[in-house]
Amino acid sequence: MVKNSAILFAPDDATPPTALAEWLARQADVVLTIHHVDELMAMSLRGRPRVVAFDARTAPDAVHVACRRLKRDSYTGVVPAVILAADADDAFDEAFRSGADEVVRERLELHELLSRLDAMLRRSDRDLVVHPSTRLPGAAEIENDVARRLGAEVRFAMCYADLDHFKEFNDRYSYYDGDRVIRILAKILHDVVKGLCGEDGFVGHIGGDDFIFVIPTAFISDTCTEIVSVFDLLIPFQYSEQDRRAGYFFGKDRRGQLHRVPLMTVSIGVVTNDRRHFTHAAQVSELATEMKSYAKTLPGSVYSVDRRTDSQPAGVMRISESGPTFPTAEKA
Repeated sequence: MVKNSAILFAPDDATPPTALAEWLARQADVVLTIHHVDELMAMSLRGRPRVVAFDARTAPDAVHVACRRLKRDSYTGVVPAVILAADADDAFDEAFRSGADEVVRERLELHELLSRLDAMLRRSDRDLVVHPSTRLPGAAEIENDVARRLGAEVRFAMCYADLDHFKEFNDRYSYYDGDRVIRILAKILHDVVKGLCGEDGFVGHIGGDDFIFVIPTAFISDTCTEIVSVFDLLIPFQYSEQDRRAGYFFGKDRRGQLHRVPLMTVSIGVVTNDRRHFTHAAQVSELATEMKSYAKTLPGSVYSVDRRTDSQPAGVMRISESGPTFPTAEKA
């Protein structure tokens, strides 16, 4: 499969309308015309195309079968699918029932046709960059947000939040319970960040129990303190009454040895551009990961802020009259 391709599925080898053909050509380096559903699936599974357009004007049954197969597979189901349908209303309805993301007709005005197709791709791209469980933006959108702030030369903080003792919780309870905890943390982060920072706050989900939120530096203390406080208030109720009252449970480590596992806490590593100069998002992410790792070595739910400057070597603590400049940890 060509890396950047689009597919036109035309079982009867009909020539597509010029506007549709030109639109497909703008979306990919090459447009492949395919006539058989098995070939469509083989090519799509080999490498997901940017978009698949189905011509159902003269052979609708074959097209609907092909579209259903494309959408039924978990790998190819995310590919945007548009069906060019006949003018009859039942053809329009059946095209959507087969799983199409958009249905267009030849009689559409050019402007409406292109607007519908472009909107379909925007919806598809938006759905692909959010985490399916939390509906929060993923790594690509996190990087874009940080790059935008760097370009605007505004003061901001990248905050990396991670759960402590989450694996042990999953092992004792269930994947379902663990997923609920992740959704709870996502809700806390979103509500606190948006509640305090409004549109200046961003919350993303890297995956698992790892989250990133980006906020103006002036809101670090209020935001992180509120997140830690709300998390510590809610999380005990995700345990059984026995474990909650004890404040721990006995779990096995990788060697099979029993040990006390405390209730989950949240660790937040914070990096700002107040004292540092960053040129790209990867630099910020690397330091935020370092600070998160440091925060996880501290007991309880904490946030730890990097106070170093560009001239300070990594891992060096410098003592000043006001106390250590790296790192600074806070516990609500």
